[in-house]
Amino acid sequence: MQRHGFEPVPELAELRAAKGIEQVRTAFGVPAWLVTRFADVREVLSDPVRFSNGRLQLARSIPGVPPVSEEERARQVAGNLLAFDPPDHTRLRRMLTPEFTVRRMRRLEPRIREIVDEHLDAMERHGPPADLVAGFALPVPSLVICELLGVPYADRAEFQERSNRQLDLGTPVEERVQVARESRAYMARLVAGAQADPGEDMLGMLVREHGSDLSTDELIGIASLLLIAGHETTANMLGLGTLALLRHPDQLAIVRDEPERVDAAVEELLRWLSIVHTGTAKIATVDTEIAGQRIAEGDLVLCALPVANRDPELRSDPDQLDVTRGGVGHLAFGHGIHHCLGAPLARMEMRIGFPALLRRFPGLAEVPGSAQFRSFSVIYGLSALEVTW
Repeated sequence: MQRHGFEPVPELAELRAAKGIEQVRTAFGVPAWLVTRFADVREVLSDPVRFSNGRLQLARSIPGVPPVSEEERARQVAGNLLAFDPPDHTRLRRMLTPEFTVRRMRRLEPRIREIVDEHLDAMERHGPPADLVAGFALPVPSLVICELLGVPYADRAEFQERSNRQLDLGTPVEERVQVARESRAYMARLVAGAQADPGEDMLGMLVREHGSDLSTDELIGIASLLLIAGHETTANMLGLGTLALLRHPDQLAIVRDEPERVDAAVEELLRWLSIVHTGTAKIATVDTEIAGQRIAEGDLVLCALPVANRDPELRSDPDQLDVTRGGVGHLAFGHGIHHCLGAPLARMEMRIGFPALLRRFPGLAEVPGSAQFRSFSVIYGLSALEVTW
């Protein structure tokens, strides 16, 4: 889904104001219904009975994906919460939810502050100009999720490179399938180590407390999803959010100088940027209707999260970045049973990261022309941003 800098392409806003839904052709060459209005997107995301996260069915319809047996396909999606509806999704999520409560995340706050300060120290020692993505936005959440899961931080370059290729829609399907296999093999080795000697990290906890309830394939799938989601999303929010603030100096000053407004600012940046384009494709399980459009059983449905979050129904003057209004209710973390499990962690990393960066470098400025947008990735953001101070 293309964007112009921070903005959804104008055609999407026009569609939202007109029909609200139309059939499009996805990057995989498969037709799907694209839903653009806030209320309609919430309806789709709220109803796993009519709109299924049916990855098994979806995978069969993607051209270029090598044929595999049903047994192998089941192993590929095992443990991936995004691939299931209740009751399978409920069973998996119930085991993980206690680890991502706001109270549990607060225990991590001192360590997150240390990680942020360490990387700001390194940037300061290096001196300007510096790549904000490579020096701050990417390594901070990567180190946090590595420590949380028990993944060796020394492996970060390897798994970051793989996840970039997996999420890049410009990568041929066959190559993405191969990269997914490599990622799975890597995580299988880590799971085997945790099963042999479970540590105090989340992977060790899952083995100790739920080892009899979770298969090895499910442990691999859970860890793989959390690793990719845990660093890719927050890293892109930190990079893209900083650029947004640099280009709105009045908003930047509020985040830097008014600590009581930081929570609201994080929510507004999440809404305004909406770095996840569509989330997981849904499959209609029955003949149904959205925005007056008939949807047939078996049709694919995509939710355009960035344009839904710019719907005037959600916020007045929705295209304006106004960090003073904040407010939850946006769809940046999804909605319904698949609402992002790691939202409390992501919010904490941003609540700590943005003010710390802006206070350390009050004269922070982008190097003109250095911002490189990830235009063809499943998760929108920046691959590079040179800054001075």
